[in-house]
Amino acid sequence: MTEIKLYKSNKKAIKVMALCTPFVVLGILMIGKNPWLGWFSVAFFGLAYPMGIFNLLDKRPMLIFNEIGLFDRSTHNEFINWELINDAYPINIGGQKFICLLIDEHFKPSKKKNRFYKSVGKLNEVIGAQELNINLGQIQKIDEVKLTLFILNMVKSTKMDRTTLIKELKLS
Repeated sequence: MTEIKLYKSNKKAIKVMALCTPFVVLGILMIGKNPWLGWFSVAFFGLAYPMGIFNLLDKRPMLIFNEIGLFDRSTHNEFINWELINDAYPINIGGQKFICLLIDEHFKPSKKKNRFYKSVGKLNEVIGAQELNINLGQIQKIDEVKLTLFILNMVKSTKMDRTTLIKELKLS
């Protein structure tokens, strides 16, 4: 089966650790004068190191595209079939890039969840997103418009044409 796998960016993990380092150093220097604030700064910004190391060592794909559908490890725990997607559009929320997937109402994940999960899904729709959103923030350099067009082409194409579309995809 032909498929495309997209992975986390190592550069972004290193960048987060590097940006938190000055705050950890300032927290260490502040411990003598204001211990509570110093230790809080060290603890809070120090969390970037285990998270960054985990992201550097995690070699599992974040997104997988194949003839059946797409798999987003951070959003949904199973493949989303192309037939279930009605539309897709890119959105930028707070500097983070997302691709919003408009799914048939009967197949939304919140149908099986509790009231809190349903209210969060409605909150997403209020800000212009959907219940299923593909977060592109941690993925290697990618053009969200090209990826959205690819998803829309996969939704409209037949199963035979999907293999060709996957082989021809160039996202950078």
